[in-house]
Amino acid sequence: MQTNLPKTPKKKQPDYSYMRYASMGTQMLVIIGLGVFGGYYLDKYLELKIPVFTLVLSLSSVAIAIYLSIKDFLKK
Repeated sequence: MQTNLPKTPKKKQPDYSYMRYASMGTQMLVIIGLGVFGGYYLDKYLELKIPVFTLVLSLSSVAIAIYLSIKDFLKK
């Protein structure tokens, strides 16, 4: 027994691949922001003329953020 009912198309699952990159960007922003804020706060607390901690912590936070982003990107 064959019925002539129209076939309903299957619903496509939404593609959320962009969320992966958005979360990586947010993660980088938070890490770098915390590094800069922490360095600025330490320099201000210790009353240093040259912002040593701001430079060191901001550059190291950029390196950490890039490392984590590459690690997440290659994980797939």
